[in-house]
Amino acid sequence: MPRPRDLIGSPETEAETPMRRLTATLAALCLTAAPALAQCGGSFGGFVQGLKAEAVAKGHAPASVDRFFAPVRHDPAVIRADRAQGVFQLDFTSFARRLISQNRISAGQANAKKYDAVFDRVEAEYGVSRGVLLAFWAFETDYGAFQGDFNTLNALVTLAHDCRRPELFRPQIFAALTLFEHGDFDPARTTGAWAGEIGMVQMLPGDILENGVDGDGDGHVLLKTSAPDALMSGAKMLRHLGWRAGEPWLQEIVLPAEMDWSKTGLRTTMTPDQWQAMGVRPRSGQWLTGLPASVIIPQGRKGPAFLAYPNFSVYFEWNQSFTYVLTAAYFANRLTGAPVFDAGNPEPGLSGAEMKRLQQKLAARGYDVGDIDGILGAKSREAVQKVQQELGMPADAWPTAALLNRL
Repeated sequence: MPRPRDLIGSPETEAETPMRRLTATLAALCLTAAPALAQCGGSFGGFVQGLKAEAVAKGHAPASVDRFFAPVRHDPAVIRADRAQGVFQLDFTSFARRLISQNRISAGQANAKKYDAVFDRVEAEYGVSRGVLLAFWAFETDYGAFQGDFNTLNALVTLAHDCRRPELFRPQIFAALTLFEHGDFDPARTTGAWAGEIGMVQMLPGDILENGVDGDGDGHVLLKTSAPDALMSGAKMLRHLGWRAGEPWLQEIVLPAEMDWSKTGLRTTMTPDQWQAMGVRPRSGQWLTGLPASVIIPQGRKGPAFLAYPNFSVYFEWNQSFTYVLTAAYFANRLTGAPVFDAGNPEPGLSGAEMKRLQQKLAARGYDVGDIDGILGAKSREAVQKVQQELGMPADAWPTAALLNRL
C-alpha cells in the first residue's frame, strides 16, 4: 500500500514506498482486546474520552492519562495522506536507480565508519549485517535527516478514530502512553510519519516497546535523536522477525539462455548446487552458502537476476512491497562492497492501464490476481506465470505486451 514520500523522508526520492509492516498488524491484534476493535467513529471528543477510560481500565494512572491526552487533536492532513497514497508501478531497475544515489552510498559509508563500534555490537548481538541496517536507515529517513513532521499522537488517534484500520492504530496509542510514562514520548512534541512511525528507522510505538534498545546507555530509548538506539532497536526487531544470524540475504546471479522458468519466483527453493546444475552461476565470486534459495527475476528472464536466501523473507515483515524489498536488499549488498547489478535487457513492461486490462483478462480466466489495480503484486505475478505456462510461453512471471495480446 503506497505511502507519501515523507514517510521515507527523502527530497531526492520521488518514488513512493509502501506502508510497512505485516508485523505491526499482527502485533496490534495481539495487543488489543476484541471489544476495542469495534470502537471507532463518532465525535472525536467522545472517542478520546473512550480512549482515556480504556487507558485507566488498563491500569494507567488517571493523572498520567489526562496529561497524555491533553494536547491531542484531530489531524485532517493525516487522513488526506492516508487517502492520497499513489499506486506503486515502477519496475525494479527504475526504482533502484531512483532510490540509490551516490550521495546515499557516500553517506552510508561515512555512517558505517562513524558508528563502527555500534555496528560491531549489532553484528555480535543480533547477527544483522551493517549493510542491512544502513539500507533501511537510508531509505526510511536518509540517515535520520527526514523523519516526518506529523504529530505522532495526533496521527495515531486520528487513524484509530477513522474506521478503516482501527485494529492497527488503536493499540499503538496505548503503547505510546506506556512510552510516555517511561519518559520516552512527548505527546505534544513527538513527531514522525503520518502513520505513527517514529525515529531514524521508523518504528511504531508497539514495536519500540517490544524491541527498543538503549544503545547509548542513557537510560532511555530515543529513536529520533540517538543513532545507537535506532540501530540497535532496528537490529533487535529484525532478529525478532526471524533474521538468521550471520546468514546472507541476496546474491546476484547469471542465468543460462534457456531453463525451466516456471521454477523461478519465491515459491520454489533449491540449493545452490541444484541451481548450478540448471546452469545458474554467481555473477562474481563463489556461491555464498548451501542454504535453500529462490531465483528471482523481477523483470523477467532478460533482466536482472538474484538468488534470495531465507533472510530475504524477513524483509517482507518490515515492508510488503516486492520492489522496495528487493531494492533494500540489493542496496545492503552495495553498501558492503557488491558491484552495481547488471540490468540486462528486459522486455518492456506494461503501463498501469495495460496491467489493469491484463488483470481483468486473468480474472476472467479464473486466476486470482487480488485487486485489479494495475500493480504487479504477488498474486498477479503468480497468475502471470501460470497463464504463461498454459499458453506455452516462457513462464518468467513478467507481463509483456505479447502476453496481453495473446489473451
